[in-house]
Amino acid sequence: MNIVLLGAPGSGKGTQAERLSSYFKIKKIVLGDILRQEVKSKSLLGKKAKEYMEKGLLVPDKIVDEVMKKYINSGGFVIDGYPRNLHQAKSLDEILKEKGISLDKVFYLDVEKEIVIERLSGRRICKNCGAIFHIKNMPPKKEGICDFCGGVLYQREDDKPEVIEKRWQVFEKEIKVIVDYYKKQDKIVFLNGNKNKEEVFKGILENLQS
Repeated sequence: MNIVLLGAPGSGKGTQAERLSSYFKIKKIVLGDILRQEVKSKSLLGKKAKEYMEKGLLVPDKIVDEVMKKYINSGGFVIDGYPRNLHQAKSLDEILKEKGISLDKVFYLDVEKEIVIERLSGRRICKNCGAIFHIKNMPPKKEGICDFCGGVLYQREDDKPEVIEKRWQVFEKEIKVIVDYYKKQDKIVFLNGNKNKEEVFKGILENLQS
């Protein structure tokens, strides 16, 4: 099973990627995570990516494509956070063709901007173990403290409303051409990302099983 998840920041891609990875026993490939992993390991690709990440800039397509090529294999996968533009969508097709892999489905989690702002602005992350909480939907037992390791919870800079607004604008500009690209391949399925995570997961499974 080879799946791509598309959607705005806060649409629930990360949650669904985790569920699908566990359900189908396939690799979860999250662009942000693997870029940070490459930086941490001080690989050549990591050093290149770090220059941009430290400045808060998007890592160039060429570097991103190289990183993705390294992590995609024939063992089944669910991708979250890639492709982010038309160039990357075409590059993904080239990577898959080169490895003799076909893409099964692309799921687009369609969500309203107001819900994205509510979800992301309420998100809190543990500085120590990386566990994710939400002040409304999934609050910690003790305010500001991680349930699992006792670490301090913090809000990411890009989870603040004014930054979310900018991220949304960038996303809207890029996503239309990617959606059209996968529409022409008859691979994209639209799901209501405003629903709760259980309903969204059920919708994905029903589409895959049909």
